Amino acid sequence: MKGFFVTGTDTGVGKTVIACGLAAALIEKGMDVGVFKPLLSGISRSHPQSDTSLLKQMAQSSLSHQDITPFEFTEPLAPFVAGRLEEKTVGLEEVVNHWEGIKGKHEYFIIEGSGGIAVPLGDRFLVSHLIKALQLPIVIVARPNLGTINHTFLTVQYAKSMGIGVAGIVINGIGDHPDLAEKTNPNVIEEVCNVPILGITPKLKEITKESLLKMAQDHIDMPLLSNRLGLKQNLIDT
Repeated sequence: MKGFFVTGTDTGVGKTVIACGLAAALIEKGMDVGVFKPLLSGISRSHPQSDTSLLKQMAQSSLSHQDITPFEFTEPLAPFVAGRLEEKTVGLEEVVNHWEGIKGKHEYFIIEGSGGIAVPLGDRFLVSHLIKALQLPIVIVARPNLGTINHTFLTVQYAKSMGIGVAGIVINGIGDHPDLAEKTNPNVIEEVCNVPILGITPKLKEITKESLLKMAQDHIDMPLLSNRLGLKQNLIDT
């Protein structure tokens, strides 16, 4: 199965925004892209503003909301914690079994995790364990401001220690007037992590298909991403 997994250095860093932008950009080049966000907490998957709905819309996928997100929880907490409050437990095998049932529906998949790479998702498994089970490389989404060097470095090192391939890093949410930390962080992150920065994306004022597509096309190095992921080059360059 071809695809990649979008994870983050923390919650709220913009994983869904980046996953949606990349889905829209790849579809614009003629690729058949599906999306998968297996666990969602704090909002119903069918809500128009949920991550699930936004991913489905941007990918133009025929998969249902339940196909894309089979497990949902009420409280806005780590899925394992939210599930435990509802006396629901999800095992890694359950998630993988669902994935096996949908992965043939599209040629290519973008999978989005919950929170950072070490967030507990279910009974004795973390985001990193799911990534390993799916055997996909990751794109890490990081915030731009002070403190992000530490969080990004730790995320990259942990991924490498797990044997997870890191395609690159997207620094998301930079403002119109970046401060000194935001200006200098990308070069330092690339240097200390030894992983390429795929893009530095702005904080979007509104989330629409047009704004997400433009963000990806203008601020993410799609040929570099293509090379790192082994995509068909002509789909990206033309």
